[in-house]
Amino acid sequence: MKLKPMDDRLLIKLTEEKEQTKGGIIIPDSAKEKPQKGEVIAVGTDEDLQQYIKAGDHVLFSKYAGQEVRIDDEEYLILTRGDILAIVEN
Repeated sequence: MKLKPMDDRLLIKLTEEKEQTKGGIIIPDSAKEKPQKGEVIAVGTDEDLQQYIKAGDHVLFSKYAGQEVRIDDEEYLILTRGDILAIVEN
């Protein structure tokens, strides 16, 4: 299934955090924090937004931002432009 966000929204695939700390301690699922980083899968129809963010970019977003959706057994998030804090550059 394909999804195309509308207006200033983005479809984000959440990036999983490491399950182990630097010291070797394994973090259980119940103690993990909600991810705040993800990969942009699709950008909405807002032309101004499309100039700055494109599919494949990695972004940081607000902790409790967006609407969670499940598509084909994958977890995604739909965010608005205001939820994006930064673009991660390598």
